[in-house]
Amino acid sequence: MRYLYNSQTDPAFNLAAEEWLLRHGNEDIFMLWRNEPSIIVGRNQNTLAEINEEYVREHSLPVIRRLTGGGAVFHDLGNVNFTFIQHGYEKKALDFHRFTQPIVEVLRSLGVNCDFEGRNDLVINGQKISGNAQRLEKDRVLHHGTLLFSSQIADLSGALRVHPAKYIDKAVKSVRKRVTNISSHLPQPMDVETFIERVMHQIAQGQAQTPLYAEEISEIRSLVHTRYGTWQWNFGTSPKYSFSHTLRTAGGVVEAHVDVRQGHITAVRLHGDYFGIHPIAELEAQLVGCAHERGALAAVLQELPLDEFMLGVDLPSLLDCLHKL
Repeated sequence: MRYLYNSQTDPAFNLAAEEWLLRHGNEDIFMLWRNEPSIIVGRNQNTLAEINEEYVREHSLPVIRRLTGGGAVFHDLGNVNFTFIQHGYEKKALDFHRFTQPIVEVLRSLGVNCDFEGRNDLVINGQKISGNAQRLEKDRVLHHGTLLFSSQIADLSGALRVHPAKYIDKAVKSVRKRVTNISSHLPQPMDVETFIERVMHQIAQGQAQTPLYAEEISEIRSLVHTRYGTWQWNFGTSPKYSFSHTLRTAGGVVEAHVDVRQGHITAVRLHGDYFGIHPIAELEAQLVGCAHERGALAAVLQELPLDEFMLGVDLPSLLDCLHKL
């Protein structure tokens, strides 16, 4: 097995690294890594329904879709991620116990009473410290999980606030649980770097660690360019959904209903008690085919004489109605 500490903190790079190592690596891997503050959404989720978009914009948080299923999570440098990649995996079903047990043993050796609970969580006294997910491909399996060591819990809850009533879809929804940090339960204090060293030492049993090689880094960066750094992957691959929102503006109440497929608008309906001299259907038609993304919507709408369609409804208000969570 190859033991690897990936010191990169770019979430797009790190998620791409997992995919590349799963599909192109030639040996089993255990890897530890961290991300700068970011939101990581599950493969089958509607990204916009999982994030507090206003918070994300205000804090410039990257939002990246991962290769595995499950719910959305907030990452920061106080969260340590672990990845197992195994070749020759003969089981045809997911097995979370198999790959979380070594982590449970590490935490117990540090004096932390950790248990496996539910489908895929590790908990301390019923509070979640780790969520896990898996991906099977042919005879290979990727298992990864989070370890909340000293994460900013307030940022976690703020970034992932969900407003499900605005969305109608069949995408997987995240289930929020009470969380805690591992550092709060250690008999003796340690910093996150020491924790990483202790986890790696026990899992590797003294065997040598290797970094990502230069040729691997080049291939991973290429995958970031084509997938993990793109709007199409992170937002556009969301399942089909319908979005609705009502907003009181200076020009009156505006009620928006938006249908989206593969990240692009297929239909828009704008209702309300506003006034206009042009049929609103002409404005709605201009938005069909546009990405359901604030910047793309703004680019279309700022070219239109909005007052002639919706008197007194300014561009920021209309954007909030069409897109804001």
